[in-house]
Amino acid sequence: MLVSFGSALFVLVPLQIDAGQHANDSFTRAIQGIATGVGFLGGGEILRSPRPGTGQEEIQGLTSAAAIWVSAALGMAAGCGLWQTALVGAVLSLFILRVLKKLERFD
Repeated sequence: MLVSFGSALFVLVPLQIDAGQHANDSFTRAIQGIATGVGFLGGGEILRSPRPGTGQEEIQGLTSAAAIWVSAALGMAAGCGLWQTALVGAVLSLFILRVLKKLERFD
């Protein structure tokens, strides 16, 4: 929630300050900054560790990193005033994270 809220604020602030003057420039820079920062945050969430007994490596945290990415995108959409897009994205994200995750166990 905090990643989404922060992304929305980072998008809203340039829109409010510029009020149409140089909105496109600062707006795109804000989105680039969010994408870079969230990418760094998500990268720190991914861990690689040896699997006990097998010697093979196991990667964990990919779903969490992707969820952080989606959270930032939903916040940016909401911050831009695209609440319908953010709502549809949130519903699809919940479907993917809840329903499809359960189907993965049958693999």
